[in-house]
Amino acid sequence: MATARLTRPRAADSLVHMLLREFLSDDAINLSLAARSKDDVLKDLITLLHLDDKSEAALYKMLKRRENLGSTGIGRGIAIPHCRSLVVNNLRLAFGRRLEGVDYKSIDEKPAQYFFLIVAPPLEVSNQYLPVLGKIAQFAKEEDVPRRLESIRTPAEFMQLVEEKGL
Repeated sequence: MATARLTRPRAADSLVHMLLREFLSDDAINLSLAARSKDDVLKDLITLLHLDDKSEAALYKMLKRRENLGSTGIGRGIAIPHCRSLVVNNLRLAFGRRLEGVDYKSIDEKPAQYFFLIVAPPLEVSNQYLPVLGKIAQFAKEEDVPRRLESIRTPAEFMQLVEEKGL
């Protein structure tokens, strides 16, 4: 007679079902960024995380360091600035949009209009940083995404798009 073994779900299994909306809130979405430069975009996105001034400055420095390694502008009007930093205890996301576009030194050499900020602590037990980055990159590759991001009018519509895409 075979005995059934109880197994605990692996961390990787739970990542399959992880959704971006778990890391996003309406107040971390700005559909009308005032930023006119890459640096200002980073600063505006950081403010959406509602950190103290010292943490904002440290995070800005880390994001600038990451951007100096190579632009996180992935093309099609989308950039995904990201880094690990001690200023957060768990993974945090923010989204910003500037329809006029910003020179972000993207790989397609076109301005970026849609910005997904990802910040995670250096040591993350659940290891969600890379899977979240991958999900956003896949989302960005979908044919209708830039057009849909352009047409959203409220944070709720953004969240609806994220849910519709299974993110």
